[in-house]
Amino acid sequence: MRCPVDTNVNFGARLREIRQARGKSLRVVAGLAGISAGHLSHLENGTRALDRRSLIVDLANALEVAPSEITGPGVVTPGDLAEDQALGPVRLALQSISMGEPQGKVFPVETLSVRAASLLDAQRDCQYAEVGRALPPLLRDLHTTLDAGRDVQQVLRLLAVIHVQGTQAWLTDIGANMDLGWQAATLARDAAERLDDPLALGISAFGTAFGLMGAGAFDLASRTLSAPGVGTRTSDHMQLTGMLALASSLVAAAKKDQGERVAALEYADELARRSGEGSALWLGFGPSNVGVWRMSVALEAGEYATAAKIAPTVNPEALSSPTRKAAYWREYGRALARLPKQHDAAVMMLREAEKISPTRIHRHPFIRSVLSELLAKVKGNAVRRELRGMAYRAGLPV
Repeated sequence: MRCPVDTNVNFGARLREIRQARGKSLRVVAGLAGISAGHLSHLENGTRALDRRSLIVDLANALEVAPSEITGPGVVTPGDLAEDQALGPVRLALQSISMGEPQGKVFPVETLSVRAASLLDAQRDCQYAEVGRALPPLLRDLHTTLDAGRDVQQVLRLLAVIHVQGTQAWLTDIGANMDLGWQAATLARDAAERLDDPLALGISAFGTAFGLMGAGAFDLASRTLSAPGVGTRTSDHMQLTGMLALASSLVAAAKKDQGERVAALEYADELARRSGEGSALWLGFGPSNVGVWRMSVALEAGEYATAAKIAPTVNPEALSSPTRKAAYWREYGRALARLPKQHDAAVMMLREAEKISPTRIHRHPFIRSVLSELLAKVKGNAVRRELRGMAYRAGLPV
């Protein structure tokens, strides 16, 4: 069933509305944001995708608003999809837990561990409806068991992982309000600090940093990622340290810090060669995933041609999960969308991602902006038919 249309999906129209309400000219806002007036005009007209965190933050600063005023509180309003229907129960579970009244049941930690692993497997495999159904009762039961003082250390460890790799990841993928994701990251941090374990602190920092990036707090995100000191003592520690390095590189790209960006990527690459393809903490760290992150980092830096050149060096079949495979095709399409004479190829790459994980195309704000841009550029009948189909399924006006 088609996702409901979000009337606020047009970032460009919102950008123009804010600029005009501020009484600022194209030239003034563009100058403050460090881009040309022509670039800003294309963004406002929807003929250029607004698909970089750093640019969103620069524009927000120029307009003296929060980044969320430009991107909106969420991509899609609750509708008829199963994952949409689960959003309400997940929100209520998070609110109840935050109030100290999880209202779940006490279970043995072995049972909770099996349930948590099943949910995280489903999230990794892009089975979002299944995750949405399982998440509220699992969260309630984990926190109720913790409050009862049962298997405290093991439950805290489960909570640190489940709130980042389950709750926060699911909320992000379905396009929920980022404040809910922040609430999940905060619960993960609380559990990790209480446990005081390097792996728990590291996975918590990973989730917290992405919440901070969404708010444009790049410096704080960078400090958060450097704090845990996970180390490389075991394979799990090495893989998590590698993921923190990848996240640090993405933050550095958003900060326009070329030196830190390169150093963090090189460190992650070194660790990936040592660890091989891994699955610790459902992170999927390894040489292939480092390649996908290299693409994402290049895209955040606005280096679309570089990202497109990296893509053929990555074997998507070597990626450990549907989540990462979808990310590969999505980033490849996003790179090609900005290159001359590559728009048709961009559509087909995005279509490959949609086949694997429709939600990661339909609900991702950057990709929705890219689809809008491509609608104005793709002319070929066959490819345009594919594009219009994707746009329609994403709830965009076509």
